[in-house]
Amino acid sequence: MKTLVIVTHPSIETSTINRRLVAELNKFPAKYTVHDLHKTYPDGNIDAMSEQRLVESHGNLVLQFPVFWFNCPPLLKKWLDEVLTYGWGYGSGNGNQMKNRKVALAVSTGISRKEYSPDGKYKYALTQLLAPFETTFHYCHSDYRSFFAVYGKEGDDVSTVEDNRPTTDVLDESAHEYLRFIDAM
Repeated sequence: MKTLVIVTHPSIETSTINRRLVAELNKFPAKYTVHDLHKTYPDGNIDAMSEQRLVESHGNLVLQFPVFWFNCPPLLKKWLDEVLTYGWGYGSGNGNQMKNRKVALAVSTGISRKEYSPDGKYKYALTQLLAPFETTFHYCHSDYRSFFAVYGKEGDDVSTVEDNRPTTDVLDESAHEYLRFIDAM
């Protein structure tokens, strides 16, 4: 079955990292379904039953998003709250739709990898900050497969970096690594 990639970026058209990852996924429509939440729900009103059917029609699930304030964008949080409901995503009755489903995250940051550590500027590893997602999917008895991250450059030598975005070469390699990550789920 195809992998469903739920992309949640409020301005994907101006994104460097997420836009590049989506472009790579779109090269292989037989393998990946890219589902942009902001494009599908510009008013923020999620059709939970439609989303549940979409998840059910796919094998693996990837949530792709930029890290916002050390968390996910609000629309993705709303999606989690409204789609992973008792009786569907967990619990009794038909509450096994997430059971054993392979789930992973794909995140982008404007911050360098070294800053995500106990000795870094932000004091926590990205693994720690993403732990609520891991816990959520364990609670749903999913097969959580960790995360793929593309880091920015905040904190690097500002004399050699124009902005926080990775170079084109880094983005291209990251996009290829991303597909390998998904395919290895």
